[in-house]
Amino acid sequence: MDMGIALPQYGTHARPEVISAFARDAEDAGFDSLWVGDRSLAPVSPSDLYPGHTPDVPYPPQYKTFLDPLVVLTLAAASTHRARLGTSTLNAPWYPALLLARSLTSLDLASGGRLDPGLGIGWLRDEYTAVNADFDKRGALLEEILDVLDAYWTQEEFAHEGTHWTIPRSYVGLRPAAPGGPPVYLGGFSPAAMRRIGRRAAGWVGTVLPEPAYTALWDTARRAADEAGRDPDALRRLIRYNPAPGVGVPEIADTLLGMRELGAEGCFVDLQQSTREPKEALDLGIQILERVQAR
Repeated sequence: MDMGIALPQYGTHARPEVISAFARDAEDAGFDSLWVGDRSLAPVSPSDLYPGHTPDVPYPPQYKTFLDPLVVLTLAAASTHRARLGTSTLNAPWYPALLLARSLTSLDLASGGRLDPGLGIGWLRDEYTAVNADFDKRGALLEEILDVLDAYWTQEEFAHEGTHWTIPRSYVGLRPAAPGGPPVYLGGFSPAAMRRIGRRAAGWVGTVLPEPAYTALWDTARRAADEAGRDPDALRRLIRYNPAPGVGVPEIADTLLGMRELGAEGCFVDLQQSTREPKEALDLGIQILERVQAR
């Protein structure tokens, strides 16, 4: 199982000056991948609660400070040479499809083909309002974005006529590092999201869940892949774990090993909600990595 760690991006970790060194040191320590997330704003009176939160604390307070994910990955790309660079997840419907294709292709090239874009649709209506996107059509927006990415990465000339975007026939001289473009992973926890993964994605960027829920969701994706004529065994799972404050290294490692036993091809830890400083997060992450590798 590949092991990754989240880059300094939000809360007290949102310090651009440490990102390059953090990424380089994490790669040198043996991490296989480096990760970012995506939040555009932290409403004073949010329209929706973050899963598992209450009106008193509607979302992790660290989300009030959040660096742009693609800028963070660009800094990491420039200071590393081996580690994969992932988004879990980039909320694709916030972005114009064509500009998202250009940004992802540019980052893929800048990293030498190490990009693993994980795309999602988010949970907060306020973020859609702020960027003038339709929250109720977020699934359809993502589907159309996937169409645009596929065309942008595989055609030297392409046009797109869709429900949400119209792109005139244009030359595409910007080629991804590998034919077909980087592998696109998708997030989500609904049956519709898992079916989309089975039909269209390289795999799932999920989170640690209780075994029955995890297995049921993954079975849905596999069935959808089989029904679409794709190989279910080719789908990959890249699983995020956000340990709560106070959870120790043995418990974190055991949780990740549990994901390995369930077949996850990769896991990464996000320690920005359980530590105060990037150095503390990296030191803790290395201890977790060593414990997982030892078993």
